[in-house]
Amino acid sequence: MNFSLALGRFLGVLAMLAVLTQGAHAQGTSGTSTTVRSADYIVAVVNSEPITNAQVNAEMARALRQYAAQRRPAPAEAALRRQVLDQLINERAQLQLAREMGLKVDEPSVDQAEQNVARQNQMTVAQLRQQVQQLDGMAPEVLRNRLRDQLLLTRLREREVDARVRVSDADVEQYLVEQQQRNNNPASQLVNIAHILVAVPEDASAAREAELQRKAEQIALRARDKGADFAALARELSDAGDRVNGGQLGLRAGDRYPALFTNAVRMLAVGQVSDPVRSGAGFHVLKLIERRQPGLPPQTVTQSRARHILLIPSAQLSEAQARDKLNDFRRRIVAGETDFATLARQNSQDGSAAQGGDLGWANPGMFVPEFEGVMNQLAPGQISEPLISRFGVHLIQLLERRQATLNEREQRELIRNMLRERKMAEAYDNWVRDTRARAYVELREAPQ
Repeated sequence: MNFSLALGRFLGVLAMLAVLTQGAHAQGTSGTSTTVRSADYIVAVVNSEPITNAQVNAEMARALRQYAAQRRPAPAEAALRRQVLDQLINERAQLQLAREMGLKVDEPSVDQAEQNVARQNQMTVAQLRQQVQQLDGMAPEVLRNRLRDQLLLTRLREREVDARVRVSDADVEQYLVEQQQRNNNPASQLVNIAHILVAVPEDASAAREAELQRKAEQIALRARDKGADFAALARELSDAGDRVNGGQLGLRAGDRYPALFTNAVRMLAVGQVSDPVRSGAGFHVLKLIERRQPGLPPQTVTQSRARHILLIPSAQLSEAQARDKLNDFRRRIVAGETDFATLARQNSQDGSAAQGGDLGWANPGMFVPEFEGVMNQLAPGQISEPLISRFGVHLIQLLERRQATLNEREQRELIRNMLRERKMAEAYDNWVRDTRARAYVELREAPQ
């Protein structure tokens, strides 16, 4: 198995905070009460499972709190109520399908989800439970059931949607041709320029202006030195207000820069520095930071190098046992009793085991999101807690990060990943509609 080639959209563990504010089951998900109170009534039935007015109202309240927190206007009450009911029906149909297929989520997976939510919000699990109960009235067991349902929906989507999406070389080539046709105008190219300004006073004499020009020329020479830090020079020497940002003006279309700037960098390669150019404000030394076509991936990305140990659950090794084993590995490594590479060579069930678990330098999007999301939160040298992905249970150590310029093959791979995400989103929408169409849905009294 080549772990690094897989990619998919992870909807559960790393985005669980959204579930707490926009979850669709206040009471009535797996393991929670579906008893209809005397003051309540059934608004819909999905196969044989009821959805009550109280459940719709609870979700309405969560949705309104989320709109308020994000300072966004909420839809009209009637429209939002219809959206909420549709979401409840869709999720209920999907959960029923997952159970019919025999998909399950065990307690260690729910533990991990709860820990991830707490960690991302910089609190303990106990603090998370307390806050959710205070803000949302959601008891800890209801919270865990909600997390379990979301993990189950994620696994269902991975199996029924994500795993079936393919992007061919022809798809990538067609996208490149379409983008090239749209971007034939150089003014539409996206460029990021950094500058150092040597200001020239309006009343400067010719001698003073010549002196300032020589200063700008010296700065340009320094900026071209091997290993020179343009941003540091800008902070030290520039008279412009953007010097605190290293002089960077930001990635934007060429026609949104002064023509003086775009003309000066037109023939430069990325990373090169121009001769000083004169504007009404003074002399500018320009560096081309980035140039790319709209719709195409960036030429420079942050790469990560990590290693991992993968254990694949089986009849002889449960998911919980794999997790416990990796926890013990982590304890031994941190205590200095052994090293990561040795344990990876001896135990990992991934193809990288022979390299001590080393996955090499990876661009964004090369790993499945549940793996990459955890890896991206690690500092160099740090070891993760065991995490569960569609491949099994992993222990990750981040080795180092770097900025790298992508070659053509790597840029094509990023485009492939982007197209796959688009295709998965479209396939998911179609699958949601099909799943609902196959379910028996009876709408009863309207929610209020």
